[in-house]
Amino acid sequence: MNTSTVGAPASLASHIETSRAGGPVTQTERIQAIDILRGVALLGILMMNIPFFAMADRFSESFRQDPSNINFWVNAVITVLFEGKMRALFSMIFGVGIILFVSRKEQAGQSAISLFFRRMGWLVLFGLIDSHVLLWMGDILYFYGIIGMIAFWFRKIKPGYLALGVLLVAILDNAMAVSFYQNLRDKRLAYVSVEKGQQQGKTLTPAQQQSVKDWQEIQKSFLPNNVETAEHTRLMKSPGYFTVASRFRKEVWDAQTKYLIYGIWDPLALMLLGMALYRWGFVTGQWPRRRYWQAMLAGYGLGLPLVIFSFYYGYSRHIADTEAFIQYMEQHPIIWTNLIYPFQRILLVMAHASLVILLIKSNVLTGLLNRLGAVGQMAFTNYVMHTVICTLVFYGYGLNQYAEWEFYQLYFLVATIWVLQLIVSPIWLRYYQFGPLEWVWRSLTYWQRQPMRRVAQA
Repeated sequence: MNTSTVGAPASLASHIETSRAGGPVTQTERIQAIDILRGVALLGILMMNIPFFAMADRFSESFRQDPSNINFWVNAVITVLFEGKMRALFSMIFGVGIILFVSRKEQAGQSAISLFFRRMGWLVLFGLIDSHVLLWMGDILYFYGIIGMIAFWFRKIKPGYLALGVLLVAILDNAMAVSFYQNLRDKRLAYVSVEKGQQQGKTLTPAQQQSVKDWQEIQKSFLPNNVETAEHTRLMKSPGYFTVASRFRKEVWDAQTKYLIYGIWDPLALMLLGMALYRWGFVTGQWPRRRYWQAMLAGYGLGLPLVIFSFYYGYSRHIADTEAFIQYMEQHPIIWTNLIYPFQRILLVMAHASLVILLIKSNVLTGLLNRLGAVGQMAFTNYVMHTVICTLVFYGYGLNQYAEWEFYQLYFLVATIWVLQLIVSPIWLRYYQFGPLEWVWRSLTYWQRQPMRRVAQA
């Protein structure tokens, strides 16, 4: 396995050796660039997640068309530079992790299948706990566990074929997204037709009554009106845990079951891309600097104009609020700017990753990079910590700050959490081999209690 170093902080080793055959990865076996990229992705994801912990439905409509409002510009920067890109980077690194986990077991002569699927099964369970017990409606652990089981079967495919697979899966993902949109549109058009009949005094047939119910259910789940928004906010601010849980537990379960087929393809394509980039040596820093510069400049040069145009079209002009979107949906069978999304997203995530790897190869900001690597090494613990902190700050059974803050103020808390995890993660790893949840996950995977404390080495 070719995993040469990238010449960065010595505290994070970047070579692969086979030791403690079949056991969890040791510190000397970690690939530094991958840990750092995972840390960047994890901290970046919080920027997109925190509004869904803290803000009422339709929160952005108050500033979406107001460039004089600071919230508009904060939202613009986050949407243009980070929305979708951090999740894409995390999915790519997850795909890399599949290869690393399985290859170590196979090199040790072990059956990788049983260990890997047990590992993913526990991740699915952790995701159910994160979403239904800790009440994070945007949990990804459940989905990554399921999609990881699918991606596993592609791990030995050559990089070129993996890249082709990425394209095919991305096309399928876009087709599923269009299908989902058109399903909503069909229900909306059926409802509009029934409304016209009601205005003419016609008696509704059972099929028409069902059309009304279907649209009302869609609207409640995806396009709440002002009355429903107020009710959702009331539930979230309730001091009762089970009242807060009632706000979105059904929607979360629907996403994990009824709508699961729509959510598989995007992460799967990105996991396959991560596998290909690992085999090509991109994520381990094996490319020459010139090629990373080329990837970064091409990514920013092509991706930024695309995403800026898409932001301008979608947010500040044509689909400014829920009512405008519904009207747009009645008139358009497809949101054509959505076709831009996968291209600008991949271009920018490649540019971001290239920038990070160039920093690693240049031996600059080594202290920060070391800390980001520690955050990435404890990604599971730090991800769930986001849930715990944000739910306790914003939900009614905690500090009850839901719908109380301005959008831009959320990012003071984001920065605080970043600083906390950048400080605590390396301190923890100074004394322990794994983060707390990583230790639990590994112990359950190997069905054996793993050593936790770090042993001093000469």
